[in-house]
Amino acid sequence: MSEHAVTAKQSLFTPFNVVAGLIVLMGAVLTVLRFTGGLGAVTNLSDDNPWGIWIGFDLLCGVALAAGGYTTSAACYIFGFKRFHSAVRPAILTAFLGYALVVFALHYDVGRPWRLPYPVFLSQGTSSILFEVGLCVFIYLSVLFVEYLPAFFEWQRMPKVRGFLVKLTMALTILGVVLSTLHQSSLGALFLIVPSKLHPLWYSPYLPVYFFISSMFAGLSMVIFEGSLSHRYLHHKMDQAYTSEHDGVMLGFAKAASLIMAGYLAVKLFGLSMDNRWSYLATGYGAWYLTEIIGFVALPCYLYAVAARDRNLGLVKRAAALTVIGIVVNRFNVSLVAFNWQLPPEARYFPSLGEIGISVFVVTVGVLAFRFIATRMPIFHAHPDYPESH
Repeated sequence: MSEHAVTAKQSLFTPFNVVAGLIVLMGAVLTVLRFTGGLGAVTNLSDDNPWGIWIGFDLLCGVALAAGGYTTSAACYIFGFKRFHSAVRPAILTAFLGYALVVFALHYDVGRPWRLPYPVFLSQGTSSILFEVGLCVFIYLSVLFVEYLPAFFEWQRMPKVRGFLVKLTMALTILGVVLSTLHQSSLGALFLIVPSKLHPLWYSPYLPVYFFISSMFAGLSMVIFEGSLSHRYLHHKMDQAYTSEHDGVMLGFAKAASLIMAGYLAVKLFGLSMDNRWSYLATGYGAWYLTEIIGFVALPCYLYAVAARDRNLGLVKRAAALTVIGIVVNRFNVSLVAFNWQLPPEARYFPSLGEIGISVFVVTVGVLAFRFIATRMPIFHAHPDYPESH
């Protein structure tokens, strides 16, 4: 065996690749079980709990954390913050893969996944909030795909198609912001029809507002979080323009996230007052609610503000990680923890190992797809033929 072949084999069997391969193999087995044995073969779902971790994590968390696409592109192209331009392509790629994986994961959750396109193309159920969510996600995923394509066509050296798509940037950005405003808030509106099932501390007529505002700082935090990991593990794929702007992007997004989170806290306090839910704070659920609000919103808001003031990048990264965890906690609380709170413990839902395994599999597929694209296409660097792309 040649030295080159040995080196290639060693680079293939890295710890990351081995772990990712095992997860993908596990996901393939669970996929077969799911689609041959039905939902009951791999889930703990029931009539009382028809939505589990595949909705709470794969859909609600996935859509919120993928909001960095519209926030970053809006900041750069609509509001004119050109210093964030180097972060647009990584954010768009993260958002595109995030939404694509949401749709991919829905195939596991829906009883008859082959009918997913049915409401859009055959029977427009316009009286359902789910129709609006599905339609917006479908269109926005298409928008993100078109926004991602210039990098693909630069890689394939197809300048005419690439040039045509670049001209659509502003229109696509505006459309993306409009669509995100609709479906981010509509995901919160889905829970307005279950006032008797969702705990009063999390149920509010302002849920659509909560979901939309939280998606903004979730998206910014995910861009920081993804950028930090990429800067560590894909640094060799970054050009000088990206690395020189990296710190400024981090600090700028930290400042924006702190301001949005402060506004979110004010709106949450307003909603708590208007709904008069103060008495519930003295309960066990109240303690967990305060943990979410103080530990995963107020604390990272403060950390972001201090980090932006002191230009402390390490603190920015810690605040971003805490915020990403906080978004997951919030979406889990609304869809799982505080849902059906009045049921006895034995009737409450807890995800099965199969459900958790599929979620880990979906995330791993996303990481592998991101690494494959980012190491081959001009995501973190400008293509030599298009230096203006960054």
